[in-house]
Amino acid sequence: MRVSVIGTGYVGLVTGTCLAETGNEVICVDIDESKVEKMKNGEVPIYEPHLDVIFERNIKANRLRFTTSLEEGLNHGDIIFLALPTPEGEDGSADLKYILGVADDIGKLIKDYKVIVDKSTVPVGTSEKVREAIAKNTSVDFDVVSNPEFLREGFAVDDFLKPERIVIGTESDRAIQLMKKLYQPYVRSGNPIIVMDEKSAELTKYAANSFLATKITFMNEIANFCEKVGADVDKVRIGMGTDSRIGKRFLFPGIGYGGSCFPKDVKALQKSGLDLNYDFKILNAVIETNTTQKTILIPKIKNYFNNNLKGKNIAIWGLAFKPETDDIREAPALFVINELLKEGVNITAFDPEAMPNVERQLGSKIKFVDDMYSALDGVDALVICTEWSIFRTPNYNKVRDRMKETVIFDGRNLYELNEIHKEVKFYSSIGR
Repeated sequence: MRVSVIGTGYVGLVTGTCLAETGNEVICVDIDESKVEKMKNGEVPIYEPHLDVIFERNIKANRLRFTTSLEEGLNHGDIIFLALPTPEGEDGSADLKYILGVADDIGKLIKDYKVIVDKSTVPVGTSEKVREAIAKNTSVDFDVVSNPEFLREGFAVDDFLKPERIVIGTESDRAIQLMKKLYQPYVRSGNPIIVMDEKSAELTKYAANSFLATKITFMNEIANFCEKVGADVDKVRIGMGTDSRIGKRFLFPGIGYGGSCFPKDVKALQKSGLDLNYDFKILNAVIETNTTQKTILIPKIKNYFNNNLKGKNIAIWGLAFKPETDDIREAPALFVINELLKEGVNITAFDPEAMPNVERQLGSKIKFVDDMYSALDGVDALVICTEWSIFRTPNYNKVRDRMKETVIFDGRNLYELNEIHKEVKFYSSIGR
């Protein structure tokens, strides 16, 4: 099939590349000329495991191409995916200016029937707005479909190629048949293609992300309470997770959620409620609790150093909001770093992928090093913010040789308590 993807951010690039992988002819459109030229030359602009392999393969096969011309993309594709940014506005709402701007342009350029697919995460009612923006400039027949993405950063390629479910929001039989044909190769194992109306599809994405954010936040609250009563959150987590009604996933406590989806989507759903005079009390609590959780380690660090952090040297392991990505949007590490800088702390940081992004944001405010052990040279403490696999089994001899004192504040509960206490002078984690 002939497909075009408008926008080559995280969702757009993964979508376009994975659609090409099953034999579709894909053109990706982006207004950034420099970025488009780099992609034409085989350079992947984001870090995502396994993406580079299929990206290169499909460029060589001429199934994946790039352009800055919206007209070229529109003329090429029978199905047009809109994978454009929906940044968080000052009031928490999703800003639709990019999507509606492109929709307006599509109306001026469209020549024959197209299926226009909202792939971006958008508020309920966006499909209607896109339809109106296109229709005001054309009499050509088209359909608008809501097709939310459920990609996890770090696992996005697998999630796209082997989806648990695909949601298609439209009441057009013609669009349904085209979308089912496009997605059939990805659901051969029997996972469902779920067809519903546009509004229900739009809300499904927000509801799913908000529920998972709530699950994480609830577990963090339980972890904090465990510290008050002397319980072990790891044991509580196992006891809860073996209940099939609850499940094992998203029960790991830590220093809050971040990234491009959960923070933005929870706030957007909260704002949609407020616009209709509906108060999402649970979401209000989730947002408040997660904000607090991101800096939950700071009082512990202050307490250990008798409220005198000025001039202390502290190492940070992990800057990305989660492992296997270079995404630092709403990353808890940035909140921790900001609070430590306010206290006059000297910070040395290491992350396998995210350091260039943090350096662009913070500049020379902190020091960056090339390996995890160099970050420990002469420091008074180590703070772990991201659960990269390489941090799970450190060489404790190197840790002891490099640190002034082996003091660790672990925001991701990487180590077994009975083992870590044998290796270091002081260890503090979440809920244990």
